Amino acid sequence: MLLTGAIILIFLALSAAFFTRFNVPMIILALAAGIFFGSDVTGIIYFDDAFLTRRLADIALVFVLFAGGYSIKRSDLKPVLPPTMALATLGVLLTMIITTIVFHFLSGWTFSRSLLVSAVISSTDAAAVFSILRNRSLQKRPSSITEIESAANDPMAIISTTFIVRVVAGSQIEAGRTVLLFLWQLAGGVGIGLAIGWAGVWLFRKIKEVESGYYYILLIGLILASYGAADLVGASGMLSAFFAGYLLGNSKLPLKSAISSFTATLSFVANAGLFILLGLLMFPRSLGLVWKQGLLIFLILSFIARPAAVFLCTMFMKIPFREKVFLSWSGIRGSVPIVLATYPAAAGLDPDHQILNIIFLAVTLSILIQGTTIGRLADLLRLSVKEKPKTKQKMELVTVHDTKYELVELFIDGDLYEGESSLSALALPSDVSITMIARRDRIIAPRGSTVIRPGDILTILVEEERVGEVTDRVLSEFNKVVG
Repeated sequence: MLLTGAIILIFLALSAAFFTRFNVPMIILALAAGIFFGSDVTGIIYFDDAFLTRRLADIALVFVLFAGGYSIKRSDLKPVLPPTMALATLGVLLTMIITTIVFHFLSGWTFSRSLLVSAVISSTDAAAVFSILRNRSLQKRPSSITEIESAANDPMAIISTTFIVRVVAGSQIEAGRTVLLFLWQLAGGVGIGLAIGWAGVWLFRKIKEVESGYYYILLIGLILASYGAADLVGASGMLSAFFAGYLLGNSKLPLKSAISSFTATLSFVANAGLFILLGLLMFPRSLGLVWKQGLLIFLILSFIARPAAVFLCTMFMKIPFREKVFLSWSGIRGSVPIVLATYPAAAGLDPDHQILNIIFLAVTLSILIQGTTIGRLADLLRLSVKEKPKTKQKMELVTVHDTKYELVELFIDGDLYEGESSLSALALPSDVSITMIARRDRIIAPRGSTVIRPGDILTILVEEERVGEVTDRVLSEFNKVVG
């Protein structure tokens, strides 16, 4: 079993090396790897445990959502809270209701089963959204709304699905209790996440003198605690993990750059493992029996329900039309709907996995079609921003002590600036140092006579509050391109 797992991981890495030139998202490759090694293709691994998949997927999602919150800056969150929360709550309900009505009318399914399918697939997926959008350079507002919504809409989808499963199964329910449970899931998830995050900041600062490996152990413990503590009291563990990451990511920590790299790595590995697992769960041959319903669900979601929910939820908000169009198309489905599709199966309401297969097909179409075209749509809507070139070399400030200094990168954009300047001509303050210059794939150790040119990436050691001042000083030595 271990050897098979090793082969799958090696296969995924080698596939990525080949398909990276085609900009194929990692989650698609991981999903394909799982399907390839699963029961219906090579038959190397037989896996048909929906309950185990749900448990393992929940754990993987915790790391993905924590990393998503960790990477969002406080300045990006505040302006987008109203549309984000509207889409994460009312938007999920509207998507579910509209999808139910249209699917019931067009497919001929009973209203209760149509409602069950629609509830399962009503939320966007953080794992898919983060994996796809983080490879694009987009304007802050639409990118932040999409990412934060994908993390915050899980409670509504989970409660809706659980509620409807119980109704269809004939269980006794109380509407008032359900509303209170939903409010507690949201408020409790946010509150517990922030509390765990604050405790994490305090703990990181208390263990400055230990080996760096213990920081990583502490981080994993905090991530799991953020989910476990919330889950213990009935709050949203997913939302708790997201906001614990958000608070830690916006705090000063010892070895911050190393912790950031480790967090990103954890998220990437969890994402890959999650979609391999979901791929293993699928039986592609059975999809032929439900392809019409799966395609129909995808079309209703993408072209009717999601756009209607976005425009209704943002009707009175000052969001440009083109951003609303982008938000409509960026409602990418992923692992969460597939995980939620295991709820009916676990409750005995989907013994032949028909609902699971429909959801899987619709999600696959969403990832393949929306996931691979969202970047092009952003370009057409003029929502893309120019991406700073990435260098193969990176310098980081690694310290366990509090410091007012930061290492920042400054790109001299050749489309905006022309001319050149020697390092000595910049006349930078004595406590500011340009420590490295990246020019294409070359590294230059700077001296006073070194000439800086457009296209260079400067690594500057500077006090945090003087970053803007030093940036302006460097750029003032170049002429702005006219026209």
